[in-house]
Amino acid sequence: MSELITLFIEFFKTGLFSIGGGAATIPFLYNISDKTGWYTYTDLANMIAVSESTPGAIGVNMSTYVGFITHGVIGCLISTFALVLPSIIIIDIIAGVLEKFQSNSYVNKAFYGLRPASTGLIAAACFEIVKISLINIEGLFSGGIMEFFRFKEIVLAVVIFILIKKFNKHPVFYIAFSAIVGIIFQFAA
Repeated sequence: MSELITLFIEFFKTGLFSIGGGAATIPFLYNISDKTGWYTYTDLANMIAVSESTPGAIGVNMSTYVGFITHGVIGCLISTFALVLPSIIIIDIIAGVLEKFQSNSYVNKAFYGLRPASTGLIAAACFEIVKISLINIEGLFSGGIMEFFRFKEIVLAVVIFILIKKFNKHPVFYIAFSAIVGIIFQFAA
């Protein structure tokens, strides 16, 4: 029972403080991993990949997944509810006093000040994703520079970047393309 309470508290805090959308939840998920040991950074990278390629908000998808792998269906219900509950509470409060908020210069300045914070959280999440998927920190110590970089993944990232600039297709196209390339070239092997 105490782990379910911990699950609720951790995802409630994530929902309360991850301003800026789903990608802003990623640093909080790293923190949860460090504190609880419920999943590894590799598991988190896989969760990000799955969450990005499935419908729905990334934060909700990831909280549902973590809840499920830790405590089954009840865990996924608790973690998902805990993640969205702060938003529901805040929206309810703001909706009640919306007229006062719209004209208050302090509130406008506060929201303007939150933009850099959410940008920083998203940038930190992007950095962690790049670190997990394109470099191998342990490889630097065991095999030198050739083991430090994940060359197949870097080549795929460059190819995707070029394809995006040249063709400007829907993101689902690039996700499917990357999945097929990952299977063919056995990226997880």
